[in-house]
Amino acid sequence: MNKIIQIFNKHKGYSRMKELRDAGIQTRDIAYALEEGVITKIKPGLYRLVNYPWDEHSSFADVCIANKKAVICLLTAASYYELTTFIPTEIDVAVPNNTDKFNLIYPPIKVYYYSDSYYGQGIERMYTKSGVVNIYNREKTIADLFRYKKKMGEDLVVESLKEYMRNRRTANFSDLLKYADAGRVRKKIEPILRALLI
Repeated sequence: MNKIIQIFNKHKGYSRMKELRDAGIQTRDIAYALEEGVITKIKPGLYRLVNYPWDEHSSFADVCIANKKAVICLLTAASYYELTTFIPTEIDVAVPNNTDKFNLIYPPIKVYYYSDSYYGQGIERMYTKSGVVNIYNREKTIADLFRYKKKMGEDLVVESLKEYMRNRRTANFSDLLKYADAGRVRKKIEPILRALLI
């Protein structure tokens, strides 16, 4: 078991089946480590060490390590930026349209497929103790919420914009309108924005 733990520690708490096998770990040893709760499965072929010094971003890191194209988005990003009081039960994740089906055993995710041109805009990289996390910036998050207003609920979407507007010194209106144009939601955002600016 110590050898397994050493491999995970070497890879910052994660390991793929191939890495374990290359290190001479047998399938039955991996199954035993799972059974004993030493490791947990994120998806087939990808595991994480349970007792690793994870930080509060570990579930985001799990998603981004499981799929390098995954970007934290929508209500999950809004919650992270404290733009909403809503606490999502699933992690909202954006991937490009042509991405293979993307499921995880843990954490629970909801996948949104974005057109290639829109997907690549507004991605920020957070370097956390748990790993690199891709997340859309605040302005792109607001524009995305308006794109999915019917799914997200108007109250949550408007609440997020109001919270964004609360600190006008950090608000970037030109970027917000740039992403609104790209997402074809400027006509939905502008009237509310004008009302809030009065």
